[in-house]
Amino acid sequence: MTQTQQSPIAQVGEVRDIPLNRLKASPRNARRVGHSSEVVEARAASIRAKGLLQPLVVEPELRDGGGETGYYLVSIGEGRRQALRLLAKRKLLPKAAPVRCVVDTHNDPAEISLDENVSRSDMHPADAFEAFKDLAERKGYGAEEIAARFGVSAQVVRQRLRMGAVAPALLDLYREGQLTLDQIMAFAVNPDTERQMQVHALLAPHQRQPYAIRRAMTQAKVEADDPRAAFVGLDAYVAAGGAVLVDLFTEAGQGWLEDVALLDRLVAEKLEAEAVTLRKAEGWKWTAAYLAYPYDHGCRRIWETLLPRSAEDEDARSALIAEREHLIERYADLADLPDGVEARLAQIDEAVASLGDRYGFDPVEKARAGAFVLLGHDGDLRIERGYVRPEDEPVAAPDEVVGDADAIAEDVEGGEKDAAGDGADGEDGSGEVDEPLGAANAPLSPRVRADLTAHRSTALRLALAEAPDLALVAFTHALLLRVFRGVGGYASCLDLRLGSRNLAAEGEGIEDSRAGRANAERHAQWARQLPDDPEAYWDFVVGLDADSRMSLMAHCVSLSLDAVRGWENRPMAWSHADRLASALDLDMSDWWAPTADRYLGAVTKAQIIDAVGEAVSPEAAERLSGQKKAEMIEAAEPQLVAARWLPACLRTPGQPLPWTGPAPQAGDASAPEESAA
Repeated sequence: MTQTQQSPIAQVGEVRDIPLNRLKASPRNARRVGHSSEVVEARAASIRAKGLLQPLVVEPELRDGGGETGYYLVSIGEGRRQALRLLAKRKLLPKAAPVRCVVDTHNDPAEISLDENVSRSDMHPADAFEAFKDLAERKGYGAEEIAARFGVSAQVVRQRLRMGAVAPALLDLYREGQLTLDQIMAFAVNPDTERQMQVHALLAPHQRQPYAIRRAMTQAKVEADDPRAAFVGLDAYVAAGGAVLVDLFTEAGQGWLEDVALLDRLVAEKLEAEAVTLRKAEGWKWTAAYLAYPYDHGCRRIWETLLPRSAEDEDARSALIAEREHLIERYADLADLPDGVEARLAQIDEAVASLGDRYGFDPVEKARAGAFVLLGHDGDLRIERGYVRPEDEPVAAPDEVVGDADAIAEDVEGGEKDAAGDGADGEDGSGEVDEPLGAANAPLSPRVRADLTAHRSTALRLALAEAPDLALVAFTHALLLRVFRGVGGYASCLDLRLGSRNLAAEGEGIEDSRAGRANAERHAQWARQLPDDPEAYWDFVVGLDADSRMSLMAHCVSLSLDAVRGWENRPMAWSHADRLASALDLDMSDWWAPTADRYLGAVTKAQIIDAVGEAVSPEAAERLSGQKKAEMIEAAEPQLVAARWLPACLRTPGQPLPWTGPAPQAGDASAPEESAA
């Protein structure tokens, strides 16, 4: 059998050693923006450590008459030429040191220069991280040695080595584009790869902002009243080998859980077990466990509907009603019913009530739907039922137009990057670093202000839903602005399109707040009364009595309310929210308290002192001066909660404040965070 022999692809040009001082930059080089000094330094370091790994491609320089000048123009490798000249300038190479080159007189210099710069592909950063790590482990090089060999700083090498030590599975997700470099950097804060994978699993995709990952990776202890600790139970944590830190001044039931990784593992295991139990008990197709609600789930929501009665139940109910009517008619002339008859009527009423309307999920839809099992804000179990994944949606017939009857709410999220460095007042004997004092009159950050006003928006929604007449006024006001002035969301806090901003994306714990739960319950009550077919919605609304129709309208209008003060500049809408709060007599101290989680942990020490001075007394504020922030929060929280103190952006204009008397009127310039800037 004859085999066809193939010759290797021939390299165009002759390889020569050409003196460095005979090499020139080519005027036909496609790169017009030169190499930076950092790039030249890095290549010089590489050449000094490892030699010239790739030859330069050159062409002879020609005189006007056609003869060669003895010099060569570099078509490919200008960066290497500059690096070699830098080494020669530093007397680390002779000026005439021989440089290996390929003399190419066949190809067009401009084309091969363009090809060299366009067709190459940069290495993925994850590959570079792991390659640096391999170099350090296999050859034993330290950060300084590697830095010298690649022309970068030792700090850059240490950062790459740390990121190369991130769990391989997370680096693979980074390569696939499912994680960002900022997220990988956040995971790298703690070199424990098991903990990295645990945090990745516990945080839903929308929760994996770099600051949230970094916070979870650096958490050293958990307070005993943390929702995770309440959910697992202190006894279960200790039985699993977890340590609890308690001192002589710790009250019963308080302390700190020291093994955060163990606690998170127990939480994950218990949530998963609850999810399995729910799936088997209620017959869902799937259940999924998360620490918090996964807003990017991409599922369609289904709701409970009125379930049909069985024929047996319908017959029994009809018979009971007939018996009740017979007894009432038989003894209609008697002022007092016989004891036996009165007892029987009570039994009939109870039996009819037990056979009354029942709500539940349609079995066909339930067979393809699932539920989320979540950790509640107070450490209880929270279950969200009725979600259909896209892959489980029914396939429509070719001639059928399938529409989604559910309203689609936009999930607005803003990601914030943590600053690379931490400020500190200084260290005490234990080595702990405290937060700087800050300024008492500093405006609240957009993140804190958005959190606070998201809670206010939730309470305003509830109050507006309970005031149908005022909701109609607000709705009409928004219509007038839109129709006659061409403005809506700019001058009103109601979104005329009846969109519904995801307030939980701005304020942590919104779903578990009293107002949030009440809003969700009202929504579920209306949802299970609506017909399945959107075409039947009009007849449903027409069939409602006037009061029910007004209540439904108020509920829909209330869900459009958006008085969040984040990054957007909407001063007229915020002023409208203040007027609405005054009309509703909203007292946010009924719905919000200045706890460590809700407020104090997110503001400066000076702002805490200023709040205590306002709500309690200047003497109480003076006693907080000089304390570390954790101690300050512990002392200030019960005083501020008892005083029912509120930040300026939560106060209702014209409403008396419990700690000072009359509140500032709208337009008062005493609150810096209220400015439109």
